[in-house]
Amino acid sequence: MAEIKITEPKTPQNTGTGRRKTAVARVRLAAGTGKILVNGRAFENYFPMESHRTVAAQPLTISGTADKYDAEITVSGGGPNGQAGAVRHGLARALLTVDANLRPLLKSEGFLTRDSRMRERKKYGQPGARKRFQYSKR
Repeated sequence: MAEIKITEPKTPQNTGTGRRKTAVARVRLAAGTGKILVNGRAFENYFPMESHRTVAAQPLTISGTADKYDAEITVSGGGPNGQAGAVRHGLARALLTVDANLRPLLKSEGFLTRDSRMRERKKYGQPGARKRFQYSKR
């Protein structure tokens, strides 16, 4: 009988997954000139607010690798703020796969820690998560 070789699927190198609130970002890094694509759009077009761009690109700027890698990012879920945080988390994780020596720097800045804060659910008998309906004594 012929011998069958089973090969495990190769995962692309230099990838990282970031999460924030309900947003999930999958980041792929490749050697390049600093071009960032988010969902097939330019970084500046996807995040029009300067604050969101700053948050999302923090791992690249702090590590000094902003002009060394091209990033292809797929992000889904959440809003702009959560997506920017997810991109930041994913970029930091992807940078670790490229260069493990960046770990102390990224960890001290808090980029490798998943922000676990989530939106609290609305409870029945109330208008919101914590807010109560107005109490009337008479």
